Amino acid sequence: MTDTVSPAMPSATHSSTQRLPRLPASVLAALYLGLCATPLALSLTARVAPSDSVERLAAALGMAALAAMAVQFVTSGRFEVVSGRMGIDKIMAFHKMAAWWILVAVVLHPIAYVAPTLFDDQHLGRERLIAYLSLPHYRSGVVAWVALVMLVLSSALRNRLPWRYELWRGTHLVLGAIAMGGGLHHAVSTGRFAAMGPVGVYWITVAVAIVIVLLTLYGYRWLKLHRKPWHLKAVTRRADRLWELDIQPGPGTPQLAYHAGQFVWMTEGTRRFPLLDHPFSIADSPTRPGISLIIKEVGDFTSQIGSLKPGTPIGIDGPYGEFALEAHPGDAVLLVAGGVGIAPIVGILRDMVARRDRRPVRVAYAVGAPANFACLDEIAAAGAVLDLKTLLISEEGPAGWDGAVGRLDHARLGELLAGLDPKGCVALMCGPGGMVSAVSDTLLGLGLPMKNVVYERFDYSGGASSRQDRRRTLAFVGVGGLLAAAVAAFSFSG
Repeated sequence: MTDTVSPAMPSATHSSTQRLPRLPASVLAALYLGLCATPLALSLTARVAPSDSVERLAAALGMAALAAMAVQFVTSGRFEVVSGRMGIDKIMAFHKMAAWWILVAVVLHPIAYVAPTLFDDQHLGRERLIAYLSLPHYRSGVVAWVALVMLVLSSALRNRLPWRYELWRGTHLVLGAIAMGGGLHHAVSTGRFAAMGPVGVYWITVAVAIVIVLLTLYGYRWLKLHRKPWHLKAVTRRADRLWELDIQPGPGTPQLAYHAGQFVWMTEGTRRFPLLDHPFSIADSPTRPGISLIIKEVGDFTSQIGSLKPGTPIGIDGPYGEFALEAHPGDAVLLVAGGVGIAPIVGILRDMVARRDRRPVRVAYAVGAPANFACLDEIAAAGAVLDLKTLLISEEGPAGWDGAVGRLDHARLGELLAGLDPKGCVALMCGPGGMVSAVSDTLLGLGLPMKNVVYERFDYSGGASSRQDRRRTLAFVGVGGLLAAAVAAFSFSG
């Protein structure tokens, strides 16, 4: 790393004491349920013609789905008050799961309206469904329906679609805006509970909130990227296709107050627009001016990262995330990196060196081949300052490699943690999904408490799940179940 702060002289160039948001998951869940159930509660005050329970169920499905759709705009990892305490892994997992129950509710919404007629007269029921889908009066709802189906399916198939990441993000935003705008217009113009009174006011308030969110994300933050630019000072090769960028604030741009391990959204040159940025972990200590990012060439944007020229304007939006020791205290620290997951891990290690942290530190670093190891000299040098023990392991063992070969299994991790109390040890881990899931379960088997095993993945496309993932999924299912109970209660309240 260029301009690394000497471990003997940690400077306080910018503060790392920024408080992470303290909204716990239980409060976020209560807020979510409250926002989604509010239109149902308000509808109980509306004076409407009597309806049967199935028609009320149809209305409730539409209202709850539309409210939940609005919340999706702030569960995308870009609002620290939402994602800061839970972490980006949990937030994105919830965002994906909520999208599916919203889709199910929206698909069932028109079907439930015609279900009683279908049971009595199938021909008349089909005609009524066709009318809902074709009459101009319902057109905005149909547009929203189609946009939402396209949005969820294109997200589920993103890794199989031949689209650039930026194109997918732009399409995601446009489809989301169409679905939300069409849904709100449909609710206000045709909803039997929203024509007048508090429910209509609620939807207007939601529309204003969505506009504010979009202006914040793509207006204010775009302006900030240009008014407070950063610039690239140097690019250094750290391993095969792995580069470290030293990024410094431009004139008038303040230093970034962050915790080691957090991440930022970065974009460069003339592409400084929020839709074109990408998330990268900070591989640095807050005691050093500027920030460093370690980035691997793996996609469209990163394929040319090593050829960026010093002086290139850089847009930085952040910091984000809870992947930091300040949020997860422990008597001992285990840092686990897989591949390019070394970025936040080396950032935390650099910060511990700069602060001369006295806790025992254990580092497990796994790669596919020895050529993928980065910053080994620096990791070794950290042992002169920290109570450090390191395990380097490669899946392949070519000629000349005399280190460990294989995977991070129970025996190797147990040996690395020997002499430490697992109950007081906190593990921070970043790497590919399969490795993260397997190592997480192994650490639980070694006695670490689940709350002390913290991880971030490279992506959120699914794959192997850990015990912690499954417990989290059950919690999310519980939130969905409570929302379904609110919908059912409304449908039988008439």
